[in-house]
Amino acid sequence: MSTTPPVLAAELAQAWADIQRHHPELPDLAAPESLIGESSSACGHELSFERLLHEAVHGIAAARGVRDTSRAGRYHNRRFLSIAEELGLDHPEEPHPSSGFSLVTLTPEAKRRYRPTIDRLQRALKAHTAATAADSARTFRGPAARHGSSGGGVRVKAVCDCGRNVRVVPSVLAQAPIMCGGCGKPFRIPEVVGAAAG
Repeated sequence: MSTTPPVLAAELAQAWADIQRHHPELPDLAAPESLIGESSSACGHELSFERLLHEAVHGIAAARGVRDTSRAGRYHNRRFLSIAEELGLDHPEEPHPSSGFSLVTLTPEAKRRYRPTIDRLQRALKAHTAATAADSARTFRGPAARHGSSGGGVRVKAVCDCGRNVRVVPSVLAQAPIMCGGCGKPFRIPEVVGAAAG
């Protein structure tokens, strides 16, 4: 049985809905497929339920108007940690010098609460990994694959008409529109008006 990205995206959306049942202020996940194609160095781990819960912390912070990161989103501050603890994530050590409290882990209570969701998402991720490995066995991805990088590239600012912005890898945005939760319109990478003098 092969799991295509839309099926995995549906499983991610369902897992997000499971989190929303416990935390109703969490906004809807506009584009679950955007989580599939990239890894997040700020989170420090691959796509998993733990990573999804980490992203949910950012969603609640945004809903509350709380600035939970600095340094272009790399440093996760104590406000991030406070919300993370509400969602069942813990950071037992001192903050990392460059990423702060980003490397959070599930508490035993959160593991129990979300066990069915975690198991379902792990099955979908395993099937997706098997399907994409088989599809790409004869595909050359270049130096990124040899060095363990996601190959995602540099994030750029994408904007929507209401003035909100996100940082995104252009190839992820090219896969499917990422919709703004504020106005419902798609984020876009603005055209560069003039070239910088070199």
